[in-house]
Formats: sequence, structure tokens, C-alpha cells
Amino acid sequence: MLHKMRRKAVEKVIEDNLDYLVRFACYRLGNHSDAEDLVYEAILRLLEKDVSTIKPGGVRMYLFRIVYNMCLDKSRAKTLETIPVENLEIPDSQEADSATKDIDRINSTLAGLRERESEIIRMNVIDGLSFADIGNILSIPTSTAKSRYKAGMEKLRKQLSNDKLS
Repeated sequence: MLHKMRRKAVEKVIEDNLDYLVRFACYRLGNHSDAEDLVYEAILRLLEKDVSTIKPGGVRMYLFRIVYNMCLDKSRAKTLETIPVENLEIPDSQEADSATKDIDRINSTLAGLRERESEIIRMNVIDGLSFADIGNILSIPTSTAKSRYKAGMEKLRKQLSNDKLS
């Protein structure tokens, strides 16, 4: 009985956070359908696990951590991968094209930062995660997440003011 109740609670967390997880993955992968596939694979991994070992309040962060790690793995593997022209994914709507342009614009703006700074800025500003949640996902102290965020934002401010002056 307790297992069924916990399973339902886990399913509710998944349902409530599905859109956030897809958006989280999409900003890291740059492709909406890849992000959806990755998130569903992460959910399957979670559901295959014995949910009684996960703290009831920790399911959301556990999912974000799985998705984050899978995005890292996928982006590392993608650097070596080539795609034939006939397999290129062509967006079939203006909405998908607009979202891709937004992602590209944000990623190019953050490209001048160190990876650890840009990732924390994405997690806080785009994904709306708290510094405590970010620290949990990245396995770093909350204070480290805050200081990396502050350092990254300072660099962005300098970059933007230099761009305005030129």
C-alpha cells in the first residue's frame, strides 16, 4: 500500500515537472525532440529504480540531476558524431524555429563565459531553479553556486557594456 502511494506521488512529480525538464534539456541540447527523448529516457530510469530509496521531497531534484547528467553525456558524444544531410531535422513550424533562434541567441551570449558559470546562469535564470537546487544538481555548495552566478553575471555585464561601446 505504501509503495503504491509513493509511486503515485512520484508520478505526480513527473507530471508537474515534465515541461520544465524538457525545457531544461532543450537549452542544453539545442533540439526540442532530442530533449523530449532524453527526458522520457530519464523518467524510465527513475521508474525502473526502487522509488522507496528516494526521499519523497527529492524526486524533483533527482530527475533534474539525471537529465543534467544525460545532457552532459549526450553533448560529449555529439562532438564526435556527424549527421548525413538526409537525416537533418527541419523544423516544421515557425514556433519551433523561433524557439531554436532564442536558444541559439542565449547560448551565444553565454558562450564567452566559463562552462560552470554559464550553466548556473541558465539553471537560475532560464530554468528558475534556486541556488540550493542548483547546488544539489551539480553536487556543489549553495554558496559556490551563488558565487559562480555572480562572477558570470559580472562578466556578462562587462561584455554587454563593451558591445555597446563598440
